[in-house]
Amino acid sequence: MQSFQDQRIGAYFVMSTDHVTDFPFINKVPGLMSILWNQSQENINISLDGIGINLEPNQLITATHLQNLKILTKDLPLTSFTFNREFYCIIDHDDEVSCNGILFYGYHEIPLVTIPSNEEPKFNTLLQVFDDEFQNRDDIQGEMLQILLKRLIIKITRLAKTQLFGAKSNESEVELVRQFNILVDRHFKTHKKVSDYADMLFKSPKTLANTFFKFHHSTPLQVIHNRIVLEAKRKLIYTDYSVKEIAFQLGYNDVGSFHKLFKKVTQRSPQSFKKQDEVEIGKNDQSNGKNSLLPIIGSGVN
Repeated sequence: MQSFQDQRIGAYFVMSTDHVTDFPFINKVPGLMSILWNQSQENINISLDGIGINLEPNQLITATHLQNLKILTKDLPLTSFTFNREFYCIIDHDDEVSCNGILFYGYHEIPLVTIPSNEEPKFNTLLQVFDDEFQNRDDIQGEMLQILLKRLIIKITRLAKTQLFGAKSNESEVELVRQFNILVDRHFKTHKKVSDYADMLFKSPKTLANTFFKFHHSTPLQVIHNRIVLEAKRKLIYTDYSVKEIAFQLGYNDVGSFHKLFKKVTQRSPQSFKKQDEVEIGKNDQSNGKNSLLPIIGSGVN
């Protein structure tokens, strides 16, 4: 594990080739963003917001501090790049990397990216350059590491656009989906209609629907609903708020409407979801096997 910290501004960046072992040392500050890369020859089982994923060799996945990411396979090395906003803010630098709504803060698709065989040497070389730069303890080390991280994010974003949207996808349509995801993440507590976001984007609801349909993604309304339910799950798991309090925090004056939406998306009531999670946590606390759950990476609740 190699790390960079600038205590003057609170910047934090860590690169590890064995994330599972190094996790207690990585997860030292709040608000962490993660890029995970399976460099092993076997699948690594993970869970992202309750969805089971087999991370195949040379696949990457990203997660924000808001997501519930668990590593289920403990005995295989997993390369990770972990950083906070003070080191590199993907929101402030969106015009540079354009990854928001695709790699991060996108709720229409699991951000799973495969490194093609022809790109693998380039990624390995970039990893080596990272390693070399961590050895240079000088005044511009932080700036150099930021440049390398930006390059890594851009390379992954390019692959994601091709793999998630198709090689012949229209750039303006991809950008529309990306901006929609960003706006939903920002306004889901106060704006729950597709027409609200259509107005913000100066598009018609029909245009949004057709664009999402073209890429075989969830509908715009499903994206909004999934984001609301995701936040509800976090609050049910990590806080002691009642269902009524959570509903109010998410913009529902009528708890019945919130209850109906949650059950529609998850097929369970909020109360049932919370009880089931408590049971699973109890089981995991007693488990010491190969696939026992690890601590949650950068979990947080707004």
